[in-house]
Amino acid sequence: MIYITRRERFNAAHRLFRSDYSDEKNAEVFGKCSNPLWHGHNYELFVTVKGEVDPETGFLVNLKTLSLLIETLVISKLDHKNVNLEVDFMKDKLASTENLAIGIWNELVTPLRELGAELYCIKLCETENNFVEYFGN
Repeated sequence: MIYITRRERFNAAHRLFRSDYSDEKNAEVFGKCSNPLWHGHNYELFVTVKGEVDPETGFLVNLKTLSLLIETLVISKLDHKNVNLEVDFMKDKLASTENLAIGIWNELVTPLRELGAELYCIKLCETENNFVEYFGN
């Protein structure tokens, strides 16, 4: 078994809030991240896949193909977008980094299987100090 990771980057805005909370309760729970005028991050995304090396190519998966898949299914939907308003796979979800990592996983898991790779981990860095790792259900 071998593991391979591709790093991608995107910039996106979001707001942490619940519509069933008052403005005061949102501010208490989510702090500055509940700013009604949004805030943004320069995210780093690490997609790690696992599997066996193809003896013909020497690859688990072609990294150009992996990059294109991530670009098409994830980055193009997130980069310079508002996660709360513009990202289809985040509709009706709280736009936390945790939920975003789960959403990215769900976008990639099946297409990666079709390429012959198993999704192992989504690591999403929101800031240099805060990141989430998601290993599936």
